[in-house]
Amino acid sequence: MAVVLVVEDEDQVRVLAESYLEEQGHRVLSAGTPAGALALLHQSPAVDLLFTDLDLKGDIHAGIELAKAAVKLRPQLHVLYTTGRAITDGMKARFVPGSATLAKPYTVEELRDSLSTNFQIDRLRAAHL
Repeated sequence: MAVVLVVEDEDQVRVLAESYLEEQGHRVLSAGTPAGALALLHQSPAVDLLFTDLDLKGDIHAGIELAKAAVKLRPQLHVLYTTGRAITDGMKARFVPGSATLAKPYTVEELRDSLSTNFQIDRLRAAHL
């Protein structure tokens, strides 16, 4: 089972992402703000993946800055960014190394495939760990 920290400022989208991930057998932590996410990272020793919206509270760079701070705190942390906006080359250049993106809106299958393809995190692994 992977432990996934979901960071999304829109409550309905966050709840949907949580349910998608829980259906896949993952343990889910969630926050609506970067500060809340960093607090959870300090409290929770085993987080495998940060799944964050790029645009938090109207700041298109908040997710990028959160990921940088989170990886500094936890160097082995995987990062999956999501957004409904176009991603520029300038934004991509600021992503943490080894991260991936998932366009909104996404389906449970697209989220599952992204975790499996980009981070080798899948339901089978979740069921056996």
